[in-house]
Amino acid sequence: MLVLTRKNGETIKIGDDIEIIVISSKNDQVKIGINAPKNIEIFRKEVLDQIQSENEEAAKDISSVLDFMKSNKKNL
Repeated sequence: MLVLTRKNGETIKIGDDIEIIVISSKNDQVKIGINAPKNIEIFRKEVLDQIQSENEEAAKDISSVLDFMKSNKKNL
């Protein structure tokens, strides 16, 4: 992990296409801005974790339906 210290208005570059800008900091909060190409999805980690968990649950439901359909196909 790379740890950097930045002041308000300072920027971090990731590759050629991504910039992270420190907008403001107050107490224990930092407000950042992210400039990235539109094809790069940006999520807060807790939101991404929730999306992945919901996708895993949905996949379980689909696999049980597919198993049911396969078992019933043999009976036709």
